[in-house]
Amino acid sequence: MLQTFFIMCSGADKNLLEGCSQGEKTKYVGIGATVFFTAVMAFIASSYALFTVFDNPYIAMGFGIVWGLLIFNLDRFIVSTIRKRDRFSSGFLQASPRIILAIIIAIVISKPLEIKIFEKEINTVLLKEKNAMALNNKKEVTNYFKSDLDKNKTETSKLKAEIANKEKEVNSLYETYISEAEGTKGTMKLGKGPVFKEKIAKHNLAYSELDSIRKINFEKIALNDKKAISLQLDLDKKVTDTQPVIDAFDGLMARINALNKLPLLPSLFIMLLFLAIETSPIIAKLLSPKGEYDYKLEDLETALKSTLTQNNYQRNLLIQTSAVMHDKVYEDIAKDKKLYDLQRSKASELLELQANGFLEKQKRTL
Repeated sequence: MLQTFFIMCSGADKNLLEGCSQGEKTKYVGIGATVFFTAVMAFIASSYALFTVFDNPYIAMGFGIVWGLLIFNLDRFIVSTIRKRDRFSSGFLQASPRIILAIIIAIVISKPLEIKIFEKEINTVLLKEKNAMALNNKKEVTNYFKSDLDKNKTETSKLKAEIANKEKEVNSLYETYISEAEGTKGTMKLGKGPVFKEKIAKHNLAYSELDSIRKINFEKIALNDKKAISLQLDLDKKVTDTQPVIDAFDGLMARINALNKLPLLPSLFIMLLFLAIETSPIIAKLLSPKGEYDYKLEDLETALKSTLTQNNYQRNLLIQTSAVMHDKVYEDIAKDKKLYDLQRSKASELLELQANGFLEKQKRTL
């Protein structure tokens, strides 16, 4: 039963193989098994590849079955349509388009399996890329909020500088009126004279202005501090919101790009392995000598071709003979005096009717 199934997979005619030797049957069983297991590998590879896209095993397996059947049908078609030639060059020329198709199929099948085999190494590459993307993202978000943060910081610094300058002015006036009272500066007279009273009045006015500036500026500074906290929260929220996008950077294309960043040699060997598996049925048919099955198949095809050629020739001959016979028949009829007189009388009647009709039309016109 298994032998019959693999022969069906090879695309060979089961009835023709029945009368062949066991060795011939074994050859096509091997070809069919290769076709079948290639389709199985295609199913596994496509299921894994689509699982990385949909994150749903049932959807991935459903598409995987369709892809596996498609590869199975293509491989079976490729193998079954190759005919053995007398010369290897002729057979290779005939099989070259099918070999190119087999190479494409092998690459498509091998790539998802390479991704699975080197999954740990790919995860390491993706982790580094995600970290770099997270840092760049934070830098870009920070630059986006930088102007508002810098503006807020500058306003706060100006408000604090205004308070500091006023405090410096008040302290200077305080030292001035104290020195005047002690007689160390100004009028150089000890005591609280008119000059002292004038200077202390200036100090008290400046101090009052300082209190007013402090009250107004501290309120503005408090608002700026709240605004700075709000901007920082917005910045952090923006970074947090965009982080899932970076974390989801784990799809099929990302993994293929990460695979290309790994050393080429291991990946190349795996692809060559699948290439050998995919092209082995074709190469086996090209390299193997003509067997019983090939001769029987060639006999059937040439017999059918000969029959079709003979039928076409007979049809063409029948058409030519029939045409000659009809020409002769009509030639004999044309010489018949009775038929000639009948045709002449009818033509005369027709011409008479046409002349009468023309005359009536001319009368109506006049």
